[in-house]
Amino acid sequence: MDIQKQWPKIREHFSKSFGSSLHVSIASVNADGDPQCTPIGSLFLNDDQSGFYFEKYPSTLPKFAKESPRICVLGVNSSKSFWLRSLYKDKFSAFPAVKLYGQLGEKRKATESELNALRKRMRKTSILKGHKTLWGKMESVREVRFSKAERVKFGKMTRLE
Repeated sequence: MDIQKQWPKIREHFSKSFGSSLHVSIASVNADGDPQCTPIGSLFLNDDQSGFYFEKYPSTLPKFAKESPRICVLGVNSSKSFWLRSLYKDKFSAFPAVKLYGQLGEKRKATESELNALRKRMRKTSILKGHKTLWGKMESVREVRFSKAERVKFGKMTRLE
């Protein structure tokens, strides 16, 4: 899959994935070669095959980044209506899952536009008690640069025109 040509569709897919799953999974590897999977609810994709996530809760991912910054991000569209429509039609109308391969960059202070993107994404929960507990004091982001994308295939159902 050509990451540059497909980037708009990839971004759309990850938006839908977050909307249905509320997170993506980031796979990394420690110094001993052991895999680790970290759920991230705050990944944002930019226009240029890069992105960032807010790094408040992950503890092992930043440690692994020092040894090996290489990661794989999995986004799955878990929408029940998407899956039921696809099963009915015997075909997915869009990517059901996409893997992005890339490297973690530096941790840094979030910009105001990044904070605004987080506020916009989380605004529906702002009236709930846990909103401030979970999403308050999100100050640092880690940059990610993606080099390769791969759509996950589920046999004949993933044939896309």
